[in-house]
Amino acid sequence: MKLKTKLRLGIGFLFLMLVAFGAISLLQINRIAESTALILKDNNHSLQYTKEMRLLIDADSLSNRSSQKAFEKLLVKEQQNITEKGEAIAVKELTNAFQRFTSNKQIAELSTIKSAIYRIEDLNMQAIVSKSQRSENTVAEATLYLGLAAFVFFLILFTFILSFPGFIANPLALLLDGINEIGKKNYKQRLHFKGTEEFALLASAFNDMAKKLDQWENSSVAQLKSEKQRIETIIQQMQDAVFGVDEKGNLIFINHLASELLNLKSEAVLGRPIDELSSQNGLLQTIVKKEGTDLLEIILHQKPNYFSLVSNHIEIPEIPDDETAISYTKKKAGKVFILKNVTDFKELDQAKTNFMATISHELKTPISSIKMSLKLLEDHRVGELNAEQQHMIEHIQDDANRLLKITGELLDLAQVETGNIKLNVQQTNAEEILAYATNAVSVQLKEKEIELNIHQPNSLPTLLADQEKTAWVLVNLLSNAIRYSGNRSKIDIEVTVKDMLYFSIKDYGKGIEEQYQNDLFKRYFQVPTDGQHKSGSGLGLSISKDFIEAQGGKIEVQSELGVGSTFTFSLPIVQ
Repeated sequence: MKLKTKLRLGIGFLFLMLVAFGAISLLQINRIAESTALILKDNNHSLQYTKEMRLLIDADSLSNRSSQKAFEKLLVKEQQNITEKGEAIAVKELTNAFQRFTSNKQIAELSTIKSAIYRIEDLNMQAIVSKSQRSENTVAEATLYLGLAAFVFFLILFTFILSFPGFIANPLALLLDGINEIGKKNYKQRLHFKGTEEFALLASAFNDMAKKLDQWENSSVAQLKSEKQRIETIIQQMQDAVFGVDEKGNLIFINHLASELLNLKSEAVLGRPIDELSSQNGLLQTIVKKEGTDLLEIILHQKPNYFSLVSNHIEIPEIPDDETAISYTKKKAGKVFILKNVTDFKELDQAKTNFMATISHELKTPISSIKMSLKLLEDHRVGELNAEQQHMIEHIQDDANRLLKITGELLDLAQVETGNIKLNVQQTNAEEILAYATNAVSVQLKEKEIELNIHQPNSLPTLLADQEKTAWVLVNLLSNAIRYSGNRSKIDIEVTVKDMLYFSIKDYGKGIEEQYQNDLFKRYFQVPTDGQHKSGSGLGLSISKDFIEAQGGKIEVQSELGVGSTFTFSLPIVQ
């Protein structure tokens, strides 16, 4: 039987019970009304008639004609209202006595009339008492029947209310329990419903779903185990030291190289908190808490090895319980640490740095000799030069200056890469740095007719910086601004005092595309040009960044294509 049919039958049964109880109640109420009506209708009229007759007799003993006519009318009404056994004889006797009285005028007949009246009253009074008792019996019976009917209907409806909802609620409760078990990944759960076709189909669909989930779980577990083993094999065979922790900070994997490097046995440390392990292992503590990109020097096999540390947070999709959500957020599932052995690269880089320092140092002497020779050639005492020779000498002078600048930058770079930046940090006058830099580029400004505007407070605080290297940075930034500015343009220098002293150099040239701005301070990086501007060595900005940061400052760039560029660096103030 279908669930809808069951519901209809249940509601129909309740309706029939209500109709039946109403019909029984109406029937009993009607019986009580009829018995009461009988008492009030007939006997009460007879008593009323006889009472009025007695009043007429007592008033004037029916001596006048009007009393007799009134008595006769009451007698006629009583003759039409005979309801009780023996009442007809009494009424006939009353009629005969009244007729004799009216015809003979015998006073003795009045006693006969009264006697008949009393008999009629007595018969009706007895009838009233009898009918009253019968009415009371009827009311008692009706009350009993209604009570019994109400009790029977109560039992039936109470039983129905207790049992009928179970046809729906019990299967739904079993279904809810089954869904909860599925939510707990108990895919062995099965439902068995008997009764309605719908619940049977629901149980069948639920069991099919649980079966497929169970099959998927088993296949997924096997697949996950296979993938886990494959990933672990890949991690073990990696040439880098790798280990990872979960979101709770417990070590979940570590390869052979990392175990050897950290002197840890994987079977003894897996599953343990990384904080607990690092408290007992200084190298592990350094790795876990290390920030930045500096190399780690680790003695391995009695030889210094250099490792670069890369640590990445692992994020996985976080699927919310609310299925109405459209997008998923991500939550952190742990962290992976990778130590790459860069010893070979470090040695090559050191060799390169030494080579650059040596070459740069060796080149400075011949370049200085070339510049001295050029200076002598320009002296008129040596001899006059024609216009073409003078033009060639100027070109050689420019190239020699450029070559000398590059060798100086290479020497500075060698200092930076070897960590041997020699700073002479002391209290420095910012105005002297600014004056030196502007004087150094004054010739270039005149050649391109560029207007230099300086905006600064009336008094500048004392800096804690290396005056020579700071001036070199400012000159380098001004030279770049002049190089990429057009003729008859302008350059703004703005000096502001905040928590530090800030120097901003703004040009109104072509500007730098956003895709190149993050690489500007990398070594040897050069922004692609259109051929109109000479490009440098790609070292100036990188060395400037190292010089400024070594003094505790910061350098950055803001640029917009077609608007210009602004380079800003900061230096600490003497407190």
